[in-house]
Amino acid sequence: MWFTNYVWWLRTLSLQANPDCPFWLRMLGSNSVGSAVTNPLRSGSSASSRAVQWLQSASAEVWIKFVLALVGLGLAFAAALFSTVSRDSGNLWATVILASVSLVLATLVGLVTVPYLARRVAVERLRESFDYDVTRAGIIYVLVTLLIGIAALNTGNNLLYIVVAAMLAAIVVSGYVSALVLRYLELDIHLPEHVFAGRPVLGRIVLHNPRRIMPSFSIRVVSTRKKRKKPARQWQWESTTFAFPFNRPKEKQWLRLPDRRLRRVTLIPPSPGIFQGMAYFPFLAPKREATADLELKFDQRGRYREDGFGLATRFPFAFLTKTRHVSLTREILVYPRVEPTDEVFEILPLVRGEWESFVRGRGSDLYRIREYMPEDSARHVDWKATAKSGSLKVREFAREDERKLCIAFDNPEAGMISEAAYEKAVDLAASLAWHFSTREAELSFLIPGRPRTRDLHEFLAWLAVVKPVATEPSRNHAPGDPLRELGHGSSDEYNIVVTARARGTVPTPLWNSSYFVFVGAPQSKPV
Repeated sequence: MWFTNYVWWLRTLSLQANPDCPFWLRMLGSNSVGSAVTNPLRSGSSASSRAVQWLQSASAEVWIKFVLALVGLGLAFAAALFSTVSRDSGNLWATVILASVSLVLATLVGLVTVPYLARRVAVERLRESFDYDVTRAGIIYVLVTLLIGIAALNTGNNLLYIVVAAMLAAIVVSGYVSALVLRYLELDIHLPEHVFAGRPVLGRIVLHNPRRIMPSFSIRVVSTRKKRKKPARQWQWESTTFAFPFNRPKEKQWLRLPDRRLRRVTLIPPSPGIFQGMAYFPFLAPKREATADLELKFDQRGRYREDGFGLATRFPFAFLTKTRHVSLTREILVYPRVEPTDEVFEILPLVRGEWESFVRGRGSDLYRIREYMPEDSARHVDWKATAKSGSLKVREFAREDERKLCIAFDNPEAGMISEAAYEKAVDLAASLAWHFSTREAELSFLIPGRPRTRDLHEFLAWLAVVKPVATEPSRNHAPGDPLRELGHGSSDEYNIVVTARARGTVPTPLWNSSYFVFVGAPQSKPV
């Protein structure tokens, strides 16, 4: 009891020194699991304040629990010894009481202290989980050690025993030092905001060593994603129904009970992660951080994700490759390709020509001087140009709002076109949007199931994850049909539509204000 009172006295002292400490620190029997990494002690503080800070730390509670467990087990062991002495002396009641006290103390320690320490160890092991891979040099070293050990057993030479002991000690030192080098390192990954498929970008890896004295050597940052190039097969339990008789229809079976069966299924290889290479840090001083730029290149659009990274080292003797897992989730969205392909170069002159024909109107800015047409008004005749050329010339003006352009991706149904043609259509829509974003135009973008937007990167983000839509019974009258939305849009807006529909299914009024890029069909000028 004196030890418990002493512990509570120290706790009271810490609470008086800092009354704002959290409530869970006030309870000795708290079940919360803290981190042993933090060290609140300060070199410039006094001994009493450092003691108070230590009592408020998470490590103090661990040590108190550990000491209490030792005291409880010691008292239980002493009670068991005295019960044995009482039995030998013939004192029955003393034997029963002391044995019961010993059992109760051991039970209390097992129910109160051991689970807490076990959870603490489990959390720390999860946070500091390591993988071990024996290198080729390590295998050769172990074989040489075995040979020398066999020779020592056969000859009885003490010098060989000393050599074997030194070689085995080197293996132990290698494992301990490599773990010490990796422990407490902090990792951070910085990824670019906008990434396009097929274009290399740089990702930054930041490694920080928070320790005061111990440096780190030969650190590699790697991806912990398992690489499976071929589909793997494994056994899985599936829900099923046990029916009897077996060969009868469902409604004629007498017995139907829920059941489970073991079936071998094929696992699809996961999509590639963000990092395929590694970053190497030969030396990291204490209280310092180092950075490394790693080139990233993604061949396909989509969402890429890494749920964890690894810090690996072979230091000091390269017998083992020890990898510490770091739980760090990073996700990146890769836009479609916006490269100027031959198809884009073929389409752009046609699109620009149709757009220029559409924007001709009756604004205040002169568009061009052309030949007089019967439907033209006489007030637009340019008499100076007429006098010079000898034929009637009229002034044609541009609309004041001539720069309105909408780029729409008409997402086809699943199975309408091949996967390669679908990806080509997505890349084409992204390339057109990227090209016209550099022109002086008021752009808007449209995709089925999404509201109209004027943000280019938002449209590219939609295209990055878009998939063919499920088959619908009436596709031309679907609520999310972009052609219907274009038909109800502004009459002064020109539309560029990437679609996989047949030409006969396109509404006729849209031909006058739209240019259609038919996926999988030869391009021709719209009529």
